[in-house]
Amino acid sequence: MGWEQQREVWLEGLERIATDAGALIMQVYRTDFAVRGKQDQSPVTEADERAEKLIVPALQALAPGVPVVAEEAVAAGNVPAVGDLFWLVDPLDGTKEFISRNGEFTVNIALVHQGRPVLGVVYAPALGRMFLGDVGRGAWMQDAAGRREIRCRPVPEAGLTVVASRSHGDAAALDAFLAGRKVAALASAGSSLKLCLVAAGEADLYPRLGRTMEWDIAAGHAVLSAAGGSVRDLQGAPLRYGKPGFDNPHFAAAAELG
Repeated sequence: MGWEQQREVWLEGLERIATDAGALIMQVYRTDFAVRGKQDQSPVTEADERAEKLIVPALQALAPGVPVVAEEAVAAGNVPAVGDLFWLVDPLDGTKEFISRNGEFTVNIALVHQGRPVLGVVYAPALGRMFLGDVGRGAWMQDAAGRREIRCRPVPEAGLTVVASRSHGDAAALDAFLAGRKVAALASAGSSLKLCLVAAGEADLYPRLGRTMEWDIAAGHAVLSAAGGSVRDLQGAPLRYGKPGFDNPHFAAAAELG
């Protein structure tokens, strides 16, 4: 049975796995956890590591034979060969938000097929919000009010609501990128939530003018694509996955409304 026939079952599986990982993360969040630095100087905590140790074997059980590219494993030098189909995992996206305890951190899991994210879940356990995307079938948000379908919105007459990174801002570059655009509001958010806010019609544009890795954004990209949006590099080409080193170019995420 091909992955297309499994996609609904796999998306349900991602929801369970992300929920379980989020519960582990929240256990650590409530403690006086330690913060360490990785080789690239980015921070890591016990929560990142415990969540990844739960997610990777759970994905291997859900989809045997599909490679799993996970952030902490890659940092340790464990990089699987990938082909047309593989998972991208960021067990705790927004570690700086986790450390500052503002709640804007997420569990990110995405399935990539032929360079495009096609299934994704972004779960913010401290906020009680989960975003799910199945490209071609739809996107949903679940919170205390229940589950509902989400779609990108047309840009309001008042102008764009632009969402930018809370921890990785470059104000001069952002001002230059937005020059000539009608901007109604500028908001900050952490982690891959920015992509999901565009998907949910709560924002219109997310420019990222700094370094990201594929696992940082693949799940949010899947949600946004499923909600009628896209992620493109600054030359307008769709962002692709499975690149050498898994580095992303600068990009802009927005609705695709023709």
